[in-house]
Amino acid sequence: MEMEGVCMDDDAGQFDPIMPGALLGVLGGGQLGAMFAVAARRMGYRVAVITDTQECPAARHADRLHVGSYDDSTFLAKAAEGLSVVTFEFENVPAAAGEALEAVVPVRPHPEVLFTTQSREREKAFLAERGIPCGRHMVVRTEEELRKAVEDIGLPAVLKTAAFGYDGKGQRMLKEASGIHDAWVSLGELPCVLEEWIDFQCELSVVAARGLNGAVVAFPAIRNDHANHILDVSSCPADLPAEVLGEAEHLAATVLSELGVVGVACVEFFLTKDDRVLVNEIAPRTHNSGHLTIEACPTSQFEQQVRAICGLPLGVTTPLAPAAMANLLGDCWQSGEPLWGRVFEIPGAGLHLYGKAEPRPGRKMGHITVTASTTDEAKSLVRQARQGVISR
Repeated sequence: MEMEGVCMDDDAGQFDPIMPGALLGVLGGGQLGAMFAVAARRMGYRVAVITDTQECPAARHADRLHVGSYDDSTFLAKAAEGLSVVTFEFENVPAAAGEALEAVVPVRPHPEVLFTTQSREREKAFLAERGIPCGRHMVVRTEEELRKAVEDIGLPAVLKTAAFGYDGKGQRMLKEASGIHDAWVSLGELPCVLEEWIDFQCELSVVAARGLNGAVVAFPAIRNDHANHILDVSSCPADLPAEVLGEAEHLAATVLSELGVVGVACVEFFLTKDDRVLVNEIAPRTHNSGHLTIEACPTSQFEQQVRAICGLPLGVTTPLAPAAMANLLGDCWQSGEPLWGRVFEIPGAGLHLYGKAEPRPGRKMGHITVTASTTDEAKSLVRQARQGVISR
């Protein structure tokens, strides 16, 4: 899907594309940074990883590795030397880090996007101000305000910390008023957002890219199944009515345009029982659910990220085949090293391991993607592949 938007990047209309051979920077050294680096280097770029951790997945794919504190503006300015552009692979860094880099080199998306989306309070305000549909919510800063919000919104509801939460971290389900105090204390008595409980039929995500010229290209909507608040299996096509999928893609394009994103972002949605599409969260980067695009689409989300931040034409996102992706968490190592060879016994299966040294429970260690003739077949096969590597 392609949509025109008003470009807010200062370079729009007066830039030369950043061509292969240039040195691109990525803030963060996790698996998203690693896969960005793989895509960029395949396209002929060099990559500098800026991270606070020496041993990280992106390090093995970096032409340069800068290790230091995200709070150290001197370190960041030094790391930015020689870079043509910087992007980021995760949002839980101080917005000031992006601003420090922006003083030396273009940062895409702009640090203001990071500032907005790393706070649930600011993110919800952004959505509400622009009339973008999301669930009812209230910001609370005291236990008394929480009790009042519960009266207004009702129970069940979900209490989430206003900042730095992902994969179910920093949130508590509230089913009864008697649990208000414990929930408030367990989240550190910090500013929170109370959100209405949405009885949804499924969760969707749309990964999209927006270029310097304001054009937005979205990947088709992806259906997501979660386990213990962590993404478990993603699949595409999502096998939902065309009107629902079109609305999700339209809303994602609207979000990217209104935010002024230059780069890739993911918008996560709830699909209600009456087919309303509601924005849940915005991730201003590539996304776990978009990993299947590596095998399933002519342009992966990581190549699209490179294209967008470098001012190149955005790539084709029409899927080549139905696909499903299953996360490999540290739990898969409970009985020893998984039997990876079994993945390759399944036609259309691909294995991606991130190179993390310690397989802790709940930690994302890799993923498996399967392409097949139907979405249901791909989902069945990817679950079979994952079960196969841990069965003894």
